[in-house]
Amino acid sequence: MSELLTVSGVSKAFGGLQALSDISLQVNSGEIFGLIGPNGAGKTTLFNALTGLYTIDRGEVRLGSTRLDGCKPHQVLHAGLARTFQNIRLFAEMTALENVLVGRHARTASGVVGAVLRLPATRHEEADSRERSHALLHRMGLSRHAHRLAKNLPYGDQRRLEIARALATEPSLLALDEPAAGMNKAERAALRDLLLQLQADGLTLLLIEHDVKLVMGLCTRLAVLDYGVKIADGTPDVVSRDPKVIAAYLGDEAL
Repeated sequence: MSELLTVSGVSKAFGGLQALSDISLQVNSGEIFGLIGPNGAGKTTLFNALTGLYTIDRGEVRLGSTRLDGCKPHQVLHAGLARTFQNIRLFAEMTALENVLVGRHARTASGVVGAVLRLPATRHEEADSRERSHALLHRMGLSRHAHRLAKNLPYGDQRRLEIARALATEPSLLALDEPAAGMNKAERAALRDLLLQLQADGLTLLLIEHDVKLVMGLCTRLAVLDYGVKIADGTPDVVSRDPKVIAAYLGDEAL
């Protein structure tokens, strides 16, 4: 497999706090790569650095041949890296369908003039976006909720809707920040099946997740952060037996 995401020597400090220290990792095309570690290890900070929400102090981030460090979030999205958030960030007063259509906007070409004049190309693009959005809702098991406000959906459905919106941008890499948080056992099992299907369809996934059994059974490879430092990486089997990882994070959950 070829490298899709390359993170080289990324560091980020907030005042006197060194949140990330010389982080390097590679995510290969077609794999599910896990990023784990205790609370405060720097996982979400790294996600924010990769997706343009934070400007890094040192290092380099590349998605394929495109350099992402220094890019704004919308530029990162257009380059092909989409993400979800630890705290759900849906448009609460919009329907499920409208939320997914927002994601589709990243891949539409019609401008203001086309929208105002209702040009044929614009109408065709809008129809295509609605069709693709309905297909994504169906894939997530959310078709029946298409016209419900996002704020009225059950928690697990809101999580899946956020993934649907990210997928609507047609990413080459999907970064998921604790997608199973708050889900019950059945919802986590359904999420696992969904992520494996996305991988089978050729999508590359980068995953932060605290459910150790889920991440160990799902990911091709893992990197472990602790206090902003990468302390291990490798296959789940190798990582789960690393003494530093057991001491810092896994403890009695080590396999």
